[in-house]
Amino acid sequence: MPKSSRSPSSPPASPERRELTAYLHPGWAPLIRPAPATRPWMDATPQSFAYRCLPLNIANAHGWEVLAPCGFEAEWSGGAEPAAVTIRPDDAGANTRHMPEALFGSGIITFHIEAIMRTPPGWNLWVGGSPNRAKDGIAPLGGVIETDWSPFTFTMNWRFTRPNLPVRFEAMEPFCFLFPVQRGALESFDPVFAPLDADPATAGRFAAWSKARDAFHARIRAEPPAKTGDHWQKHYYRGVDVSGEALVDDHQSKLRLKPFDRSAAPDLPVPPPDDPPVAAAPAPAPAQATAPAVSGADAREAAALRLALAKREWLLETLERQRDLAPALKRIERRRGVGRQEFLERYYALNRPVILAGEMDGWPALGWTPDILKARIGSAVIEYQGGRAANPLFEMEKDRHRREAPFDAFIDAITQGSGNDAYLTAFNSARNRKALAPLDQDMGFLDKFLSRESDFPHGMPWIGPAGTLTAMHHDLTNNFIAQIVGRKRLRILPASEAGRLYNRIHVFSEIPDIERPGLDGARYPRLNGARVFDITLEPGDILFMPLAWWHQVRALDFSVTATYTNFLWPNNASATYPQG
Repeated sequence: MPKSSRSPSSPPASPERRELTAYLHPGWAPLIRPAPATRPWMDATPQSFAYRCLPLNIANAHGWEVLAPCGFEAEWSGGAEPAAVTIRPDDAGANTRHMPEALFGSGIITFHIEAIMRTPPGWNLWVGGSPNRAKDGIAPLGGVIETDWSPFTFTMNWRFTRPNLPVRFEAMEPFCFLFPVQRGALESFDPVFAPLDADPATAGRFAAWSKARDAFHARIRAEPPAKTGDHWQKHYYRGVDVSGEALVDDHQSKLRLKPFDRSAAPDLPVPPPDDPPVAAAPAPAPAQATAPAVSGADAREAAALRLALAKREWLLETLERQRDLAPALKRIERRRGVGRQEFLERYYALNRPVILAGEMDGWPALGWTPDILKARIGSAVIEYQGGRAANPLFEMEKDRHRREAPFDAFIDAITQGSGNDAYLTAFNSARNRKALAPLDQDMGFLDKFLSRESDFPHGMPWIGPAGTLTAMHHDLTNNFIAQIVGRKRLRILPASEAGRLYNRIHVFSEIPDIERPGLDGARYPRLNGARVFDITLEPGDILFMPLAWWHQVRALDFSVTATYTNFLWPNNASATYPQG
């Protein structure tokens, strides 16, 4: 008879480290990334409620994705012959080996995988489509391959489900999803049916859960909660039963798969860490102006400046490759209990980001809701940024988009909207210091790292709806980004990536949003090789964002954040920043 899972007192087994290798023939350059947990349709659900389903999140990230290097459109006329499928690449000059083919007929198109995959002995590779990525008119075909011995490449196949319906695959869109499975493991299971009372412990927990769930839904109907997170029970998400008891020690609420180690192939293109931008028609070429005459001396000086800049770019790129040799530097660590001296020596002095967890434990602010905030501040007039600023960081944008409103009306507006139409930012801090002072009682101090001798010892607040975007930029100071309410997603790049981000104006990238649909890869070709860290800050997380590291920030929910610059150590690099 089936038994309950192992005792909570049993320690989880440490997983054996195994290697998944992609052998590359000269010229092969597969775009493979750890699959993200996010999906555009999940982002679009009200309050992103789809992410409350932990099984969806885990399935989304349960493997690696292979991305299409080129966009194309395909259509099937309904016939059984291969010629019944027409494939139209977006770029007529695209490399034919990057495009799928209709090899087998029956409405099937075939993608070639540019790698010979090798798993440890006894492990196969499951290959199919990415979970929870539906595509109208076509469906992925799944397969299981013995990759512990096979010296052959394999293909990924899709089969049309409707004739005469054009189907698009965008450049950088996942077309293949793979993960290792142990050969013979399924056959070792003995599936049986059994009455629930054969396992009294599980039966008792199920009865308690069923009763609690009915009571929960009755309470929700009678008194709808004001806080979005209180609309759903979180027992499974937290890995506990209704009494709060953890039944296993290795419950997972997030997968963190490693990217493929690129040290043996440093020139491979780096795939974007999340969903690709949607292709758009190329912009018309700008009119060509007649270049002014240039003297020989001026031309030599311009050439010397170009060479100096190229040498500087080479130096930054080479140093970044040196950092890549240390695995610990290829990720942003999440740490608890970091001491003051370790933080200084390991992160602050080395210009290295880190996520600090637990430093805000016990702060009442972590329990803020829109209603609590309104009760604290009431109708005091506050200043915010409004009017959908193209880039809320630009000096010329900041003043043009300043607005005022009663705080309670502002909160009502942002809980019903999204995007940058209304966003209270750090730039409004001086104006809002008196109005928002009642919130200070719910905030603690970060004395381990910060000085209280500051105009803003409790940080500079950012309050806004889901969808707010702080555009790609770097700061002239070291910063703490403390996430208090809601989640924020950051795309972060080392300071050395300035050349790949087309930094031509002050501290801003010419590309304000590297996730923007229709981003023109031909216009920004260097972006493709950039090193991008993708992180999501949860309530209670503090991100140390070092001086000059690039980042853009997007709110996934109604969000309250505080930023700090009042460190115990020198933080005045802006004083020597070259202007002009």
